[in-house]
Amino acid sequence: MSPFIRTLTLRSLLYYAAVSVCVCFVAGYTIFQARFLIIGPRIVFANEPAVAQEHRVVTLEGAAENIVKLTLNGRQIYTNTAGHFNEALVLENGYTIATLEAHDRYGRIQTYTKEFVYTPALTR
Repeated sequence: MSPFIRTLTLRSLLYYAAVSVCVCFVAGYTIFQARFLIIGPRIVFANEPAVAQEHRVVTLEGAAENIVKLTLNGRQIYTNTAGHFNEALVLENGYTIATLEAHDRYGRIQTYTKEFVYTPALTR
């Protein structure tokens, strides 16, 4: 019999099975925890404002996840410790575009663009 061929005993088989299970568990847990890094920045809105507006001020509110910077039309806005933001946007007469960008620490950007049409309510 060749010296390189070794018979597996039950003890060594159980040892290799336990090591394999541990390696699979660690790899799975690592991938599970890395999901936030893989997904990148996210913006979730609490309310979706309508396109047609009769009020000059619109409030954009929601939550941003996995971000280092959040901007509204190029101006930085801030979140609380839970990632929630609440920002007022003043609409121009007619057509306004709001661009919200979330940046993560790896340079990835998620952009959300919303169009608004401001038509003042007729006073009687």
